[in-house]
Amino acid sequence: MYDLIIIGAGPAGLAAAVYAARQKANFCMISKDIGGQTLWSSDVENYLGYQLVSGPQLIEKFEEHIKAYNIEMKNEEVSEIKKKNSVFIVKCPKKAYETKTILIVSGKKPRMLNVPGEKGLKGKGVTYCATCDAPVFKGKNVAVVGGANAALDAALLLEKYCQKVYLITINEKIMGESSLIEKASKSKKIEIITKSSTKEIRGSKFVESIVIETAGKKKELKVEGVFIEIGSIPSVDFDKLTEKNKWNEIIIHSKDYISNQTSVPGIFAAGDCTDVPEKQIIVAAGEGVKAVLGAFKWLGKQKTGY
Repeated sequence: MYDLIIIGAGPAGLAAAVYAARQKANFCMISKDIGGQTLWSSDVENYLGYQLVSGPQLIEKFEEHIKAYNIEMKNEEVSEIKKKNSVFIVKCPKKAYETKTILIVSGKKPRMLNVPGEKGLKGKGVTYCATCDAPVFKGKNVAVVGGANAALDAALLLEKYCQKVYLITINEKIMGESSLIEKASKSKKIEIITKSSTKEIRGSKFVESIVIETAGKKKELKVEGVFIEIGSIPSVDFDKLTEKNKWNEIIIHSKDYISNQTSVPGIFAAGDCTDVPEKQIIVAAGEGVKAVLGAFKWLGKQKTGY
């Protein structure tokens, strides 16, 4: 029986784990990987203490920090959470764990385009992580589908490796941070294509082209890679207990000076899987700390009654 189980190991989960370890809590973390969406970030310029650092480098620093503590990490995927009397059961494919409280910090997962060819060519030129896969496409032509910061970030990273980068958005113009838009607009390798929808990704064994439609006319662009950057959705398929908003984000609130509570007493949540509007690395880390401290306050209240 754990006092706390942390589901997820992105910035929110890792920050929470450090605080839980310092509290000498009986807890564990469950996650298939460490880093979450931060691993997809190429350049991070707004994390306090680092003027410029890549997402993977930042996570490496986080890992170094948590290795200083004896944190129990289970490399598994949570399939379901249940409540039985006053105990929560966290189910994984091979084993189930019991705990007094749960902290959900499972982040988000990439949103799919759902066009012909995407599913079959996933991992064969279709990718959702420029940071992970950019070097594979050195010297090749690629397309980035998306119209905001994530797409801009991917395009600017890919231009360092690729011969040509098509940045395709269905919107009338690219949205996002002005500095990123300016860099992309000035790049000789990046071609911005607006008001265009993606209709199909073609290829036999690997990606060979992408079909787009602009003003009712279809056009085929010869590319060997398609990077899909159209946002993400909360990774909370396992959670059928807590209340969500229309975007399927876990709704959190503070009550009686206890932060990050969900609709289910004893379940707390933090980071990008929640309805906190600012989806930033530093915000997620702070929210993770708030949530784990809230969980400990809640546990103390159960013991003492006040």
